[in-house]
Amino acid sequence: MKFINFDYQGKASLGVLLDDDTILDLSRIWPSQPAPASIDALIRLGDAGVAQARTLMADASADASVPLASATVLTPVEAAGRNIFNVGRNYRDHIIEGNLANGRPADAFPIAIEFFTKPRTALAAHGTPILRHAALTQSLDYEVELAIVIGKGGRDITADRAMEHVFGYTILNDVTARDLQRKHGQWFKGKSLDTSCPVGPVVVHASAVDNPNSLELELDVDGELRQRDNTDSMIFDVSEIIVQLSAGMTLLPGDVIATGTPKGVGFAMKPPRCLQAGQTVRARIHGIGELVNTVVD
Repeated sequence: MKFINFDYQGKASLGVLLDDDTILDLSRIWPSQPAPASIDALIRLGDAGVAQARTLMADASADASVPLASATVLTPVEAAGRNIFNVGRNYRDHIIEGNLANGRPADAFPIAIEFFTKPRTALAAHGTPILRHAALTQSLDYEVELAIVIGKGGRDITADRAMEHVFGYTILNDVTARDLQRKHGQWFKGKSLDTSCPVGPVVVHASAVDNPNSLELELDVDGELRQRDNTDSMIFDVSEIIVQLSAGMTLLPGDVIATGTPKGVGFAMKPPRCLQAGQTVRARIHGIGELVNTVVD
């Protein structure tokens, strides 16, 4: 199931993307009120909510569908809430390219997961602009990432139970101002500018993803392929990320965890090729979909 938040005729609703161009409006046909109007609201209903969605999908009639082209896709996670959790330096080849670009030894790999966060004010939906922020940065970059959406909260989650806490998966573009990272001496500011966290367009339920640690992902800029890899290249897999992040810290339903990016980022190219106004960025993950945003001044 590919859950989607969308606006149709001025009403925000929860839906399921049935195919590439049709949304089943779950909010309209939900049998009880108040109906869930977002993926986060569905998560709060637990397993019963997902079961109800499955039933509605099986019994839905054509008059409950909405053309995707007539809807506005919203972010699949709430605009208010805890920061987005992010994993830094989780793909071997990306670590090497970053080390070389920053003058570090190529084989300097992390011994534990490097976590940071992005505020939810940075969220951007599929199809909406990425602001260039030219007055602040001359090195705006892209990073395609698989993101985990937590369904069941918990602390000190063990590896054998970690996947039970996953609601689903989405695509996240960890847009980054590289020069702000260097200027401020840490990652937060350079990764927290408004619109620097495009995410979506859907959240694929965990039951529809056979193995999140074996998904092809790629990103292109104006049709030029920049990144391509598989999540099986991650140093720390989905389960281990959940284990380490939840150690001594409670995860909550609706939390989002981005899992890191592969090689091919713009700042590591020779010469560097970062984002410019007018360029369109397409981030894809097999089985989830395509997240598209255009950079604007």
